[in-house]
Amino acid sequence: MLTVSGSPHFHSTQSVSKIMYGVVFSLLPAMVVSFIFFGLAAVLLTLTAVASCMAFEFLIQKYLIRGPMTIFDGSAIITGILLAFNVPSNLPLGLMVIGAAVAIGMGKMTFGGLGKNPFNPALVGRVFLMISFPVQMTTYPEPSVLSTQLTDVVTGPTPLTLLKGGIARGQEISEVMSQMPGYTDLMFGNMGGSMGEVSAIFLLLGGIYMLVRKIITWHIPLAYLGSSALFSAVFWLISPDVYPDPVFHLLTGGLMLGALYMATDYATSPMAPKGMIVFGVGCGLLTIIIRLFGAYPEGVAFSILIMNAFVPLINRGLKPKRFGEEQKNG
Repeated sequence: MLTVSGSPHFHSTQSVSKIMYGVVFSLLPAMVVSFIFFGLAAVLLTLTAVASCMAFEFLIQKYLIRGPMTIFDGSAIITGILLAFNVPSNLPLGLMVIGAAVAIGMGKMTFGGLGKNPFNPALVGRVFLMISFPVQMTTYPEPSVLSTQLTDVVTGPTPLTLLKGGIARGQEISEVMSQMPGYTDLMFGNMGGSMGEVSAIFLLLGGIYMLVRKIITWHIPLAYLGSSALFSAVFWLISPDVYPDPVFHLLTGGLMLGALYMATDYATSPMAPKGMIVFGVGCGLLTIIIRLFGAYPEGVAFSILIMNAFVPLINRGLKPKRFGEEQKNG
């Protein structure tokens, strides 16, 4: 009997569980850094996100889909971690449970489960929370090393929020940048923002680990980061008094997290290398367009979800020829 399962489909000695837990392992450095900067609140939020995602997947599979249980294959754990990385660490735990329900129920299980979802589940949950609870989703705590506070934390704007507000007030970029952390702080995470927006260097280390282990390929991350840097550099070179340099864009917001962990999701990204590059470039261009000209200071989540919708079209146009298929002339 021929059994057809959901994606990902590729020749490898690794199982889905090995791949998923490899991704979880690669996220540990960034997770530890977020716990150090945001303290106990970040720990509780991450545990709530992971437990909620696993619980909702179990309940949906047991009582609605009635299929084989997959809560221990690692995919629900990754969704929980990435969802926690996409929200402020002081988000009320009840809202995190709602976000997990949307991520798993609407973003994943509605389409049949792992490998069948067209959109990244964690981003579906994040965007739902952003639209439904904008105040809670844009109230970011200032980093406080090993803080044990769960309430009454000091909040402040993220670098991208400062940039958007300063440009709207007509300030020159040099004046806006003087109010921000230095690039070293941006690189190591000493700034306000979501849990996964504050550790670019550690996310990059996790990405390198995934590349070495061949969990992901270079095509989407390089195309995403490269196109973001190139496109933002054009505006910066044209008007450096108005637009920030490319390094600022690479180190702030969710760009590293999106390029390495969410745009590379097997089920929601193209199959062929050429398609992956087109997908990554599209994500990069949309991210910078939204950041510079859109209403939101950050554009990673929206850009990836938009490009997720184009994946079937990209696969159709850029998938490799089947072995033995006759090439058409002219």
